[in-house]
This record gives sequence, structure tokens and C-alpha cells, in this order.
Amino acid sequence: MLWNKKEVPVAEPTLTKKEKVIKEIKSYAIIIVTVFAFRSSFLEPNHIPSGSLLPTNAIGDFIVVNKMAYGFKLPYSDLFGDPVYLTQNDGPERGDIVVFEYPRDRSILFVKRIIGLPGDEIEVQDNVVYLNGKAVEKQKLENTDEYLELFDEPKFDHKFLDFYENKLDNGRTFVTAENTGFPMHLNIPRTKIPEGHFFALGDNRDYSSDSRVWGFVPFSHMHGRAFMVWFSMVYPWSQEKFHFRPWRIGTLL
Repeated sequence: MLWNKKEVPVAEPTLTKKEKVIKEIKSYAIIIVTVFAFRSSFLEPNHIPSGSLLPTNAIGDFIVVNKMAYGFKLPYSDLFGDPVYLTQNDGPERGDIVVFEYPRDRSILFVKRIIGLPGDEIEVQDNVVYLNGKAVEKQKLENTDEYLELFDEPKFDHKFLDFYENKLDNGRTFVTAENTGFPMHLNIPRTKIPEGHFFALGDNRDYSSDSRVWGFVPFSHMHGRAFMVWFSMVYPWSQEKFHFRPWRIGTLL
């Protein structure tokens, strides 16, 4: 004869207070390790504190950096020196906006646009960039109101600002700003970029400390390629004027 037995639930063992605390700590530790591993190898948020990339990036932009753009890094490997790549490509392309460790102090992060690649011969004279002996195409823009509104700090005198659309040999285009009131600009003589290094410039050409000042960027210093603005605000306690620019959220770079 068959009959149904009523199942009796098995009670879970009661945890002591100490065991509960240990369990909570382990849960939070797993979450923290996972989040920072994701940030180390996949995506990383960064903040733009200066105007060196105006008008492409506004002061106060928060950007998203694709850390897989130039290869997959072993998580946390960059905490102990140069990152270890499990896969790797040829590095940044001309025109990429890249976050990297400042060559003179790796504890500081910089963000600039890559103009010169390994093996290129580069020269800059009076804000004209020459790549392998040929000037980068640029055309002066007339309708510049959308750019001028981002230059609202007192140090940026609008009557001396000109804007140019630049076109690189790979078809990438971007806008740069130049200050005609400066008696001289940052120049460098014709120089060959060594292997494994890149030449970086700010789009705000006369307000940027870049490869014209401190030299080339090693590939090992690269964190990744910036591709989007996810928030834009200058903090009220900052040295710059407070701004909240919600219309910049989602801007692609």
C-alpha cells in the first residue's frame, strides 16, 4: 500500500553572531573585489578637471574609459607596475582620446588626444601639426557659439579664440581651439616618435601641457580610450566656477 508522507522541512543551522559577521564580510569582500576587477580590466570612470581638451571635453565632464580598447589586461596587474596584457593590439589610433599615466609622475592621470604613432615624424610650428612632413588639414570655423559657451572662465578671452576643424589622414575629424592673443605658441622641431610611444596633444592648443612639453607617452602608461561623457558637473567647492551640464550626458567622444 502507498501513502503520501508529509515532508518535514529541515531547519537550517543557526549561525552564531560571529559567523553572521564573517559571512557579511565575505559577501562585501566578493562584491568589492569583483567591482574593482571590472574597473581594472573593462570600464573606468574618470573626471576632466581642466580645459586642455576644450571644446571636445568641458571642464567637469565625467568620462567612461574603455580599458579593453587596446587589449585585455590581467585584473589588478597595473597595481604592481606595467599592466600584463593577455591579448594586445597595436595600441591607440590617430585621433583617439586616451587616459594615461603622466610620464613624469605615474600617480597622476592625464587625458589627451593621440596624434602621432610609433615611427611617425612629428613637428609643431605655430599650431600647425606636421605628420611625416605633411601638415594636418584644418579649416577655420565661423559659427562657433556652441564652442564659446564652454569657454566661460575669465582666463579664456573670447575675442582671441579661433576654432578649427582638423582632419587626420585616417579620416577622423575634431575641433581645436587656438588663442590668437598669444605672442608665441608651443613648438617642437621635427622629431621621430620611438617604438612603443605616442605623441599626445590637447585640443585647446594654447592651454595644454602635452607631448610638446614633457615628451612621448609609453604604451605601458595607457589606461584606455575615452568614448563617452556620462555626467558633467564642476563641484561647488572647486577652483573653477560651478556648473551642471545635463545636456552633455551621453556625448560620444
